[in-house]
Amino acid sequence: MQRKTNGILYIVALCSLILGCDSKAVFDVYKSLPNQWHKDSVASFNFKAPDTTNNYNLYVNLRNTNDYKFSNLYLIVELNYPNGKIIKDTLEYKMAAPNGELLGEGFTDVKENKLWYRGYKTPFKFSENGDYRVNIQHAMRNNGEVNGVKDLEGITDIGFRVEQTQ
Repeated sequence: MQRKTNGILYIVALCSLILGCDSKAVFDVYKSLPNQWHKDSVASFNFKAPDTTNNYNLYVNLRNTNDYKFSNLYLIVELNYPNGKIIKDTLEYKMAAPNGELLGEGFTDVKENKLWYRGYKTPFKFSENGDYRVNIQHAMRNNGEVNGVKDLEGITDIGFRVEQTQ
């Protein structure tokens, strides 16, 4: 019986390694959020430019649960270059279908979303070698209200991904 158990564990571990390997990812980091994402809380991601000759796809990744009550998501994303140049965007992402069903991948109530940085599928070329920083914070508001949502519920993790283009 012990051999069967060890064999099954070996097969499961091997499958996890094979499925978990992602050769396109150059940088892929998530940061967990507490029960709520405070409007002043900024998730920062630091990474080195892979090179200045190839194109890359940049993504904002997030995981959300059924506690997320909006059909869209507004984020303020800031890209800081090594020379001090900063590009700051307010981005909108669709998070739910018209029937209210949350979009994203996942079989449980946790959905994972891979969202194009800057909202379009244009490859990005790093113009400078060195250290880059991406800052992400939410900019959600309730309809008809001037002040933003102070504590956004339902977002469990926020991430940033740099991946090689095909």
